[in-house]
Amino acid sequence: MDRGLFFVISDFFNTFGSAAATARAVEAGRKPRRSDLKKLGIDPTAFDRIGRF
Repeated sequence: MDRGLFFVISDFFNTFGSAAATARAVEAGRKPRRSDLKKLGIDPTAFDRIGRF
């Protein structure tokens, strides 16, 4: 197999893991890790400004 394929698969699972971790944190009322937000393309500073209803 091509080494690039392993990178793509690994990156997919890392991104999925960040999405799951972020969702769990938000559902639990906690702040997600900055690294997870960055992996998802979300600015952590902007996320902090999101208010709750």
